[in-house]
Amino acid sequence: MKDLKPLILVTNDDGISAPGMKALIEVMTTIGEVLVMAPDKPQSAMGHAITINNTLYLDKISKEDDPFEKYSCSGTPVDCVKFAVNEILKRKPDICVSGINHGSNSSINVIYSGTMSAAVEAGIEGIPAIGFSLLDFDWNADFEPVKSFVKK
Repeated sequence: MKDLKPLILVTNDDGISAPGMKALIEVMTTIGEVLVMAPDKPQSAMGHAITINNTLYLDKISKEDDPFEKYSCSGTPVDCVKFAVNEILKRKPDICVSGINHGSNSSINVIYSGTMSAAVEAGIEGIPAIGFSLLDFDWNADFEPVKSFVKK
């Protein structure tokens, strides 16, 4: 039997085009098979919200030559995890990584964080999960120093 690479679900709350997500994807593609599912726009401070009164839209935005699949979802970070696990992935991910969030996800902020709620949702689904953040709110924050920590 062929050894399968770990399947890694990557998500966040800053949106599909966030620089922190780009950094997280770069690290995760060196570790395993990656599927990206993130909100189509920033969803910070959404906590564990889910969409119940609106239609969710999904847009596959990866290109044919991308080494991973990438989807944009009109919902919250928790919707992204639910959608990926229940509708897109053919097997349960080995891990879910969320972030890298702009700003701190510590103390009481964990309750409000969409990044951390996505990780919690994965945990509820029985998937090991972790959320990452960088205490820098600048859109052009330098995520390079965080990459080695994330990989460990």
